Amino acid sequence: MTQDPLYRPTDVRMKGFARRWTVQNCLDWIDEHIPESKTEKVDLQEAYGRVLGTGITSEVDVPHFSRAMMDGFAVVGEDTSGASTYNSLTLDILGQSLPGNPFHASITSGQAIRIMTGAPMPAGANAVLPVEQTVIQEKSILVQGEVAPGKHVGLPGEDIQAGKQVLPQGRKLRPQDLGILSSIGIRLVEVIKQPQVRLVITGDELLPPGTTPDQYKIADANSPMLSALVHRDGGQVLHPGIISDHPESILAALQSDADVIVVSGGSSVGQEDHAPRLLAEHGSLDIHGVAMRPSSPSGMGTLGKRLVFLLPGNPVSCLCAYDFFAGRAIRQLAGLPTTWPHRTINLPLSRKLVSTVGRTDYARVHVHNDQVEPIAISGASVLSSTTRASGFVIIPEDLEGYARNSEVTVYLYE
Repeated sequence: MTQDPLYRPTDVRMKGFARRWTVQNCLDWIDEHIPESKTEKVDLQEAYGRVLGTGITSEVDVPHFSRAMMDGFAVVGEDTSGASTYNSLTLDILGQSLPGNPFHASITSGQAIRIMTGAPMPAGANAVLPVEQTVIQEKSILVQGEVAPGKHVGLPGEDIQAGKQVLPQGRKLRPQDLGILSSIGIRLVEVIKQPQVRLVITGDELLPPGTTPDQYKIADANSPMLSALVHRDGGQVLHPGIISDHPESILAALQSDADVIVVSGGSSVGQEDHAPRLLAEHGSLDIHGVAMRPSSPSGMGTLGKRLVFLLPGNPVSCLCAYDFFAGRAIRQLAGLPTTWPHRTINLPLSRKLVSTVGRTDYARVHVHNDQVEPIAISGASVLSSTTRASGFVIIPEDLEGYARNSEVTVYLYE
């Protein structure tokens, strides 16, 4: 996104915003400013949920030896031809093959080896006769069923072949993926390095999270919410504590050694909203003021190599702005898709949902009886509107809203 040559971010406290940027302007800015992701190697046991930094190609066959797929007897398949309960054939038992403890000699026609599932097939054998199709005697078996050559035998490379890619770059690792990596001998996994995200929670009125509100002080609700969101999006949270509304303290926090700085509070144009001015003076305040509701006081810019996101202090605005902007950047740095990690459903509205052309709206809604019931668009400080909601509906800037019975997409809170 090309910077508007007429936009000159200055100290806007008590003056209002110079302009309102569209949501798309903000998304374009984010995508243009994301640096290349870094990788690191982690132990296999710590790789769950991480994103692969490189594709994985197996250097070995899995399995790398022929093995039994059933308990029974390793035999020459042709020896069982014509066998049945009415026409038993006799094979001599030479020994046994167990997982990790094979039978080291070879067999020939007329011989059998007792074998367990997963055990190596002895040389000369080409099939496994299930134990249910035998009558076991002291040193021999009566064969009462036929098995064709290759039956119940796992061949080398049947699961994974050497030289084949087993997992692509960018894969978010699932439990079964870790099993595959282990099976091909991968102990250290190259993954996308998780971005460090410094939370800068400002406000002299704030008490630590979980503190009972007292007199004119309120508990910090944003840092627990933002911490959970950052973890969801693949980032690592740095949050030493609440920052006072003093420029020196805020500037020191902005200069933290992190990939992304997320400021909550002090992002608007009030007398104590220092963060935008500090970012403009010491870095670059590229966007300030967005045509959306809630979250219009949002901003973003850079400070050195850090991406800085200014989120409103009101909790719903903070949640909305994070999901739209900061979360998008963190997900990209973590190697995850830019799209919201919300499951969606499409259902009709139970009543109309009103908006204003030229502004993007984030409407909390409740899903009931296969219909979407609007809860709120305004009320940026009413966080309970999100806990009562099933999810949210986005009304784009080119619409005046949705009529009753219109089918809308609901992004579910899960």
